[in-house]
Amino acid sequence: MSKKVDIKDIFSIKSVASPVVVPGGGAVTYSVTHLDEEENIYVTNLYKHDDSGSRQLSYKKERISNVRHSPEGRHTLFIAKGEHDKPQVFLIRLDGGEREQLTAEKEGVASALFSSDGSRIFYHVSNVPETEEELAEAEEKKKEDKEKFPEPVVINRMKYKADSIGLVKEKYQAVKSLDLKTRETETFLSGEENFTLHAVMSNGTIIYSSDESEDRDFNFSEKLYLKRSGAESEEIAKDEGYIVKVDVSPDEAHLLITHIGREFENATHAHIALYDVEGRKWSELTEQLDKPVGDYVAHDTQQSTVMNPTAWISENEFLFLVSEMGSVNLYRGGLEGSLTPLLQDAHHIHGMDADENYAYLTISKPEHPGELYRYDLKGGGLEPLTSVNEEYAGATDIVKPEAVEYKSFDDTVVHGWFMKPAGFKEGRKYPMVTNIHGGPHAFYANTFFHEMQVFAARGYAVLYVNPRGSHSYSQAFVDAVRGDYGNGDYKDIMAGVDHITGKYGWIDQDNLGVTGGSYGGFMTNWIVGHTNRFKAAVTQRSISNWVSFRGVSDIGYYFSDWQIKADFNDIETMWHHSPIKYVDDIETPLLILHSENDYRCPVEQAEQLFIALKYKKKETSFIRFPAADHNLSRTGRPNLRIERLKHLTSWFDEYLEHDES
Repeated sequence: MSKKVDIKDIFSIKSVASPVVVPGGGAVTYSVTHLDEEENIYVTNLYKHDDSGSRQLSYKKERISNVRHSPEGRHTLFIAKGEHDKPQVFLIRLDGGEREQLTAEKEGVASALFSSDGSRIFYHVSNVPETEEELAEAEEKKKEDKEKFPEPVVINRMKYKADSIGLVKEKYQAVKSLDLKTRETETFLSGEENFTLHAVMSNGTIIYSSDESEDRDFNFSEKLYLKRSGAESEEIAKDEGYIVKVDVSPDEAHLLITHIGREFENATHAHIALYDVEGRKWSELTEQLDKPVGDYVAHDTQQSTVMNPTAWISENEFLFLVSEMGSVNLYRGGLEGSLTPLLQDAHHIHGMDADENYAYLTISKPEHPGELYRYDLKGGGLEPLTSVNEEYAGATDIVKPEAVEYKSFDDTVVHGWFMKPAGFKEGRKYPMVTNIHGGPHAFYANTFFHEMQVFAARGYAVLYVNPRGSHSYSQAFVDAVRGDYGNGDYKDIMAGVDHITGKYGWIDQDNLGVTGGSYGGFMTNWIVGHTNRFKAAVTQRSISNWVSFRGVSDIGYYFSDWQIKADFNDIETMWHHSPIKYVDDIETPLLILHSENDYRCPVEQAEQLFIALKYKKKETSFIRFPAADHNLSRTGRPNLRIERLKHLTSWFDEYLEHDES
């Protein structure tokens, strides 16, 4: 007999992610991440799959990332923590042997790649290297002096802090190179700007970007350059925005450039452009799709994923991922402009790489956490290569969500999912919880979502939808929320509640709950201030006051301009969109969950809301999570993720009448 999903299942579910093709070998590597309950950590190990099956390549209790294979396919580099608790570059042989630490950077290494001939590696750093002895001495002195001699922090920029990092030192990203034969290093690109090396070609040509600007606090763009060996850098003219990835074609004649423009600020779709290296011509390829290239799914079980939106499969064709209608699908593109869907399904492709014969994909589905698959580019068949989560999926009563569509107040079509309670029985009444995603420019998807399954296992129906503002739909739909927070988006969600409760008479309309995090927390706050439809609510890492948010969030000073469309002097507009303004109208018991080290939606947003509610004698409680940032529900310490889900479900258990059995 299968068991219901449990909160502690996060220790049983494994994440299979980040496939990387091994050149010339008919093999692929991938990562498997699990949560270690005893150590309270995440562990990511590297595996290799070929015709003989899968075998494990790394065994330490650590997290590894940035896996890259040398051009001849014999060596692999990756990033892991070194001896002094900073991420460093390591090298291993794919056929076995001990790994070797290649770098000893004081601030660690951000990312790395091989040169085109495999003789060197290039890596991104924020300062000059130090010897092992200097690092050890510095670490020891830092521990001794930290409490005894605290130092002030001098701040001169608005971009002075970041969620999951904290206060950011005034430093710039440089690119260094290391000769694998001599082990000598040299600085390759550096200056008072942040450099990113995207690709190295066989003739010494490099592709890199820089964020150089006279106004760094308001620069949200980078310029792209091509530099031939011994020549001056040439700028590749493009619109404002960021580079996600640059892929060089096998004949090095073309660049495939995934970029995000600024026409709609952070709501702008990612597109692919083709750049003719010799002809110096830029042409857009995917705007006609009116969907974003890449993966923007809100999820809670996939770990160590890598945004790899594109891969060449020949000199003339490439593969790419598209977020569309609540799924992430695989497409084929051609130099002549053709765009053809290859693999469309109710699934979430969260990892992709390819050679001329196969696409290697990590795929999650609503009823399965995910595995590694191989898609035959000639025959079209999809074959599973791993069975990491088969035992868990087979032994667990996982509820398969039902896709729903309905029209909102203005006839806009909204898409989402609905889950019956696990063990649903006809003739009984069940409560329902509506769960709202963050972003707002993320989206719920056809993927396994542990939190939703936990609610269903505890006897709740679950509704989760993609209101206007969500990705995987048209550019107009994604942009529609900006300047309209609490209006069309709110009506989209409430129309979904009306639709599903009207369709299923067994839903107890006197026992409805609502929750959400980040933007979803804002919307939860907004909902309880504008309707008494819900009997209980839980707001997580939320925004309650846009006026103060712009001055305390790491992104506040520009996010408010972009999303609320209110500048510093427009207090009236910011206050109108602030849920705390409507605290007098809140009658729904509201639990507040927030992380102490949240720099994205700082904890003062929760503090303001809690005090306002208590001052007005409203029913509320406030849970603060230490040593946690904005990403608690996804990548927070395992024990705190457990505690968060316990508090979340207990609040609804207390206020919503239901029979869990």
